[in-house]
Amino acid sequence: MSARILHISDLHFGPPFVHTVAEALLQSIPSLAPDAIVVSGDLTQRAKRYQFEEARQFFDRLSDYPMLVIPGNHDVALWRIFERLFRPHALYREIISPDLNPVLQVGNAVLVGLDSTAPRRSISNGRLDRHQLEHSGKVFADVPDDKVRIVVAHHQFAPGHDRVFDVSMPGARRAIDYFVDQKVEMILGGHLHRSYIGNSLDFFPGHHRDRGVIIVQCGTTTSCRGKGRERNENTFNLIETGEQTLAITHYLYFEEVGRFAPLSKHNFPRPGRALKVAGFASEPVTP
Repeated sequence: MSARILHISDLHFGPPFVHTVAEALLQSIPSLAPDAIVVSGDLTQRAKRYQFEEARQFFDRLSDYPMLVIPGNHDVALWRIFERLFRPHALYREIISPDLNPVLQVGNAVLVGLDSTAPRRSISNGRLDRHQLEHSGKVFADVPDDKVRIVVAHHQFAPGHDRVFDVSMPGARRAIDYFVDQKVEMILGGHLHRSYIGNSLDFFPGHHRDRGVIIVQCGTTTSCRGKGRERNENTFNLIETGEQTLAITHYLYFEEVGRFAPLSKHNFPRPGRALKVAGFASEPVTP
């Protein structure tokens, strides 16, 4: 059994939201036939009630699909200081979901969402507390070895991979080491407003050189706030979790035709399995 997971992020309901792109996304979904949809944070631009309500209405149009949604730093009030310090997720909990660290099982995949917003300490770069890492460990402890373990967090675990300056989430190395020990195969994230598909070993050696984690960053799917090479661009990812491989197809919105289309595809062998290439079948390999 496999799973098809649509990964969208950084919707930014409010002034930056682009309605025509959002409609193109909705039109694309039936043909993609996802088994679930993941939204990796920043539903709103300024955490205002009307913006959360617009996001809720949008999600209601996706009610046929199981969803895993987590907040981003823009879903916490920035200038409403009392709210940010004492009830930072009140509107999110009321309108979107009371669960900030949700779990979803679909097909052969188990996804754990982790709220990386840190309203009192790191409003921009985010942070994960030890108890959240232990939470994912408890969830994955009951997951059979053949299942694909996926973590979803808004903030990035790797520094910016281009000339746009970004830094990793504080404690990222510690988190990656936890995830490797928990046999996590993939991390889905956003925040950077530009895409990246690679491996944690590109940035952190870790203590298991043969067991990095695939990192899949989504750009902004429905706003005009793309950065770097994705300035003013919109993207999403489609993840397919097979028995042997994990495949990510990266989609870009083409304004001239008014729709999303695939731009690139990335195949990764799952741990202990060799990649099937050009029709050559391969047997599982013991690491």
